Amino acid sequence: MQKIIIDTNVLISALIQKNYPNFILYYYVLDNQVDVCISDELFQEYLEVLNRPKFSKYPDFLIKAEYVLAQLETKAKKFTPTNRLDLIKDNPDNRLLELAVESRADFIITGNINDFTMNEFQGTKIVTPKEYWDLYRE
Repeated sequence: MQKIIIDTNVLISALIQKNYPNFILYYYVLDNQVDVCISDELFQEYLEVLNRPKFSKYPDFLIKAEYVLAQLETKAKKFTPTNRLDLIKDNPDNRLLELAVESRADFIITGNINDFTMNEFQGTKIVTPKEYWDLYRE
């Protein structure tokens, strides 16, 4: 089974509109077709960002976010990265690379192509949701 890491921006997109992030979340993550890798730091980021008041303008966003977070908390594989990296200018994005190294994930799925300029990091492919959906899903 593929091991994936989901960037927070992908979760937000999945909860707002029907698009590739939504397809990945509902057809692969929540249906147990992949192993999602998280760390305590990444899960805390999910909690903080998904509970921002600006997202309450989207219908049922908070209800969907609570459901997804509860599912991830029980279904995701938890890792504790031990090596700290400083490769990406936006420092919180480094935690995804740290998690990738620790978990040996197959993919980081992110919509952040400005900061993630590399296609791969230590064996983990870094792809957009569309690339994952079109090229890599099992």
